[in-house]
Amino acid sequence: MSRTEEFQELRPLLFSIAYRILGSVAEAEDAVQETWLRYEATATEPRSVKAYLSTTVTRIAIDVLRSARVRREAYVGEWLPEPLLDDPYEDPERAAELAESVSMAALLLLERLSPLERAAFVLREVFDFGFPEVAAAVGRSEAACRQLVSRARRHMAAGRPRFEADREEREELASRFFDALREGDVDGLRGLLAADVSMVGDGGGRAPQLARAVAGAQNVARLLGSVFPRMARIEVTFEPHQLNGQPGAIFYDRDGKVLHTLALDILDGRIQTIRTVINPDKLGHVGPVADAWAIHREVQAGRPS
Repeated sequence: MSRTEEFQELRPLLFSIAYRILGSVAEAEDAVQETWLRYEATATEPRSVKAYLSTTVTRIAIDVLRSARVRREAYVGEWLPEPLLDDPYEDPERAAELAESVSMAALLLLERLSPLERAAFVLREVFDFGFPEVAAAVGRSEAACRQLVSRARRHMAAGRPRFEADREEREELASRFFDALREGDVDGLRGLLAADVSMVGDGGGRAPQLARAVAGAQNVARLLGSVFPRMARIEVTFEPHQLNGQPGAIFYDRDGKVLHTLALDILDGRIQTIRTVINPDKLGHVGPVADAWAIHREVQAGRPS
């Protein structure tokens, strides 16, 4: 196999590692590309191509994350991961871990970890790397990596997201939610929401966004039930789509450009959290991006006085 073929075969794994460490599709793709450039430039042939490339992409991602955390501290409003439409890496034996680890709830928990804890946890707990491989990737001893993973496990367990185990039930509830949203059915929406549901949005100061999280079934249902019918009148539409392994939808303007994404966390037959990403900088990989400010002005202009 040529170097190009070896790399392409491992690309899904490399992207999936980088995305879980960074929470950004664009940054993960850049990390994978930089990994290829380094692999192409090296004169020596690694004993294990998988180990070499995994180590390289992990170290690049750790460096990127360290600088990204500074930017995120100054982020305008709520920061959410970039929505992931499809995880390119598949492993039937670890399907549950892979699906859980890519959810927005899990990625937000990973944000609480140090870059080294996050990388060690992702490699060990999500992708089942041995501690010698983890140690090589993060540049620490095996003993230190065991401590990193142990601390990360405790942090993750304290707030670990739990989701509806039955995918069919989850999808059926999501379908009812989107039907009620399409109809502006406030009562129907309220009946699907947990009493303490929260709705958060990420505009990053680059698009209209919620001033703060909206909490409570009544408040969230009224907001959704009033806003979407006004958006529908100016031909905003949506298509249900899996986002970060959870039920969600992509919203489009009348020209078919991406306005925002919406993802649902579902537990115990109720929607626990609704997360929307409208920051255009985080949507370019989904498709051509709409002018959210123009849509906002149009919706406001048609709002009853």
